[in-house]
Amino acid sequence: MPPFFRKYRIFIAVFAVFSAITLFLFYGALKPKKTLPIYNPADVNPELVDSTVQYVSKYHTIADFSFINQNGDTITQKNYEGKIYVADFFFTTCTSICPKMSTNMTEVQKAILDNPKVLLLSHTVFPETDSVSVLKKYAIKYGVKDEKWNLVTGSKKDIYTMARKSYLAVKMGKPNELLDMVHTENFVLVDEKRRIRGFYDGTKQEDIERLITDINFLSHNEEED
Repeated sequence: MPPFFRKYRIFIAVFAVFSAITLFLFYGALKPKKTLPIYNPADVNPELVDSTVQYVSKYHTIADFSFINQNGDTITQKNYEGKIYVADFFFTTCTSICPKMSTNMTEVQKAILDNPKVLLLSHTVFPETDSVSVLKKYAIKYGVKDEKWNLVTGSKKDIYTMARKSYLAVKMGKPNELLDMVHTENFVLVDEKRRIRGFYDGTKQEDIERLITDINFLSHNEEED
């Protein structure tokens, strides 16, 4: 070792360690913090939004609701008050995307089973055929845990209104049929303040993994308005 380095080796070592710590702290301070967007009707594909609210660009929240679940119990916003939850739209006789969506929602249920902050909410778009007993059979088929996941039915008008004015997740069907709905593969993530924080393709594994990650993020981070 050259004399210079021998003489100042302690100083050089301390300086190197100090520099490494400083760089690490600066990186941590400058690294962008993870955030989730807050979605409003104006941010979403207009096909999924009722024309009366398409202009809304801020302060959008999920409206109050009242539906009947797979056990015949009335489920309202009060059941989801202060909770993070995932909402979607389906029907029990769907043979295209619904089985995949329900299987993936079961995976989400497994991930949030021990998290008291998180619930699930699935709405049928065919309430005329998806009665309480039909929903119960479907719930049993997919291993629904009653304390975590509600499958709900009710007035088609009310479901349609929630789908297009609150969750921004369902397309219109036939133009000549006022309440005709075409549900999508969207899973909608809602935070404790009733705000939409994300849309996820319920048929894609990578989106399910992203959804679970975002649920965990919301569960452990208090965000400002």
